Amino acid sequence: MSRVPTAVIAALTLVVGFFVAQVTDVRALGGLVLLAGVAWCVWRSRAAGVARLAAVVVVGAVCFVGAHVLAPHLGAWPAVLLVAAVLGVVTWALVDRRADRPADLRA
Repeated sequence: MSRVPTAVIAALTLVVGFFVAQVTDVRALGGLVLLAGVAWCVWRSRAAGVARLAAVVVVGAVCFVGAHVLAPHLGAWPAVLLVAAVLGVVTWALVDRRADRPADLRA
């Protein structure tokens, strides 16, 4: 699992959380999936630093809200997939890409 980028897990957390909420019709269960995914991503990427992780968590929260705002216009699944892609790109840029660079090139 260590070879899977955190960005993929972050994006899938939104998708799987929505899926669980839809299938079970228990929104709180989808919320638990989201919280577990956020906690796992933060724990896994803690070397990225508090500021970068906080930024990813805030973007994730904005994406969560954005999915609710976009759903009436795009449909629920397209909205969730769109914001999951946005979260994945932001997570890659802030966490995964940084981890791929040699230490002497990090800013």
